[in-house]
Parts: sequence; C-alpha cells; structure tokens
Amino acid sequence: MTKNYQSYRNKNLESINSELEKTFLELAHQWRRETRGISSTNKASMHPAYQQIIGMGKAVIPLLLRELERNSGQWFWAIKAISREDPVPLEKRGQTQEMIRYWLEWGKQKGYRW
Repeated sequence: MTKNYQSYRNKNLESINSELEKTFLELAHQWRRETRGISSTNKASMHPAYQQIIGMGKAVIPLLLRELERNSGQWFWAIKAISREDPVPLEKRGQTQEMIRYWLEWGKQKGYRW
C-alpha cells in the first residue's frame, strides 16, 4: 500500500510541477514579448505577467534560477520578492553577471535544484 501511495504521490507531484513549469514558461514568454524595448526595470517588473510569476510563490524559485543561469534576464526583483532575501552585496548591485553568480550560489546553498 505504501509503495502504491508513493508512486501515486510522485505522479501527482510530477503533474503539478509540469503544470507549474508550463504556466511559468507561458508567463515568462508573454512578459518578454510585451516588455521588449522597455528599459525601466521598475516598469517591466510591474507588468501583469511578471507579477503573476511572483504570485506563484516559492515553487517557481528553481525556474527563476534556471532562467537566470540560461538567459540572464531581469529576474532579480522576482526572486527577491518571493524569497524576501537578497544575497547580492551592495557593491555588486548593477553588475548583472556578479548578481547572477550570487543568486545562483544562494540557490545552491538553499538546496534548490534547477
């Protein structure tokens, strides 16, 4: 019985995770498409798709870290809003590659896998 339950639970978690990832990717694509050409980080971060990603909560942190690693992008605001942390030292702010490095290291230290 326990083995069957574990198998059932794993399949449900996979389904939830794939649905979460699908939603995230759709919103990220929409956000990129609709904010192309906007130079203001504040304005781009207020876009409804970006805000919906933030609203997805901690479950999307690995997806955000993966996006940072693969595509760079402006995901710092979202990760900071969700995690309520900021591992980037003041002197490194504005240095995108350094900020990515600090966030990815933070993710590894927190046990996230992406």
